[in-house]
Amino acid sequence: MEAERILRAAGVGSPRTDAELLAAEVLGVSRGRLALVTLVDTAVIEKLRDLVRKRAERIPLQHLLGWAPAGAITVGVGPGVFIPRPETELLLEWGLAALAGIEKPVVVDLCTGSGVLALGVAHARPDAIVHAVERESRALAWVRKNADARVAEGDTPIRLHAGDVTDPATLADLDATVDLVLCNPPYVPLATRVEPEVAEHDPFEAVFGGPDGLDVIRPVVTTAARLLRPGGAVAIEHDDTHGEAVPALLAARRVLTDVADHPDLAGRPRFATARRTGMR
Repeated sequence: MEAERILRAAGVGSPRTDAELLAAEVLGVSRGRLALVTLVDTAVIEKLRDLVRKRAERIPLQHLLGWAPAGAITVGVGPGVFIPRPETELLLEWGLAALAGIEKPVVVDLCTGSGVLALGVAHARPDAIVHAVERESRALAWVRKNADARVAEGDTPIRLHAGDVTDPATLADLDATVDLVLCNPPYVPLATRVEPEVAEHDPFEAVFGGPDGLDVIRPVVTTAARLLRPGGAVAIEHDDTHGEAVPALLAARRVLTDVADHPDLAGRPRFATARRTGMR
C-alpha cells in the first residue's frame, strides 16, 4: 500500500493502521470492510492522498479524522485540546469498577480536556452526577461540543465548570461529598522529548507539568482529599517516571489509604489510586 509506505518513511509509528483508518474515513466504511471496496473514484483517491500527506507531516491522525476513541464512546478533537490516549481508558475502567454498588454516585473529573473521562462515566452510569473542571478556553469549547453530542445520543448531561484545579476554592461546595475523583493532568516533565504530534499539536499546558511533571498533581492530591466522602476513591494518571512519586504524594495524606499504582498497556507505571478513610 502506497499510503503505508509514505507514512513509514515519515516515521509514523503505526503506518498501516493509520493508512487504513484514513482510507476508511474517506470511503465512509469501517476499517474491517475496506477489503470489500473495489471501485474508488478519482476524487476519493485525491482526498486520501491529501490526508496521507498531512499525516506524513505528523499532523495527528485524530485531528485528521476529527475524533478519538474513548472506550465505549468517541469524542471530537482538534487543535486546542489534548488527544485522549488508550492508557486513559484503563483509568476509566478502574473508576467505573470503584463505583460498583453505589447508587447515584457523585463523580468529579479534574483537567477534563476533551471531556473524555466525564463523558465516559456519564455514558456508563446514567444515574451519576458528573462534574468536569477545565481551565483552558479552547478545551472548554471542545468539551461543550462533545457534551452536547453525547446528550444528543441519549447520555446524561454532565456539569461543566470553568476553573483551575490548583485553586483551593474549586468545587468547594462539593467537599466531602464525592464518590470518585478522576484526573488526567499535565504530567510530562519539561525536559522530556516528545513526538512531533505532541510537541507541535497537543496544547503545551495540557502536556507538561513543570520541571518534575508534578506541578499540577501535587494540588490535585490535596483537592481530591477534601472532595472525597469517606470511602470515596481517586485515580490520577501520571508519567511513567512517577511510579513512586505519585503514590508517595497520596500516601502522605493521612485521610487517604489503600494507595496503589497501576501499569499501562505496555506495563509501565501509569496511574495511582487511593481511597478516603472511613466508611460510606
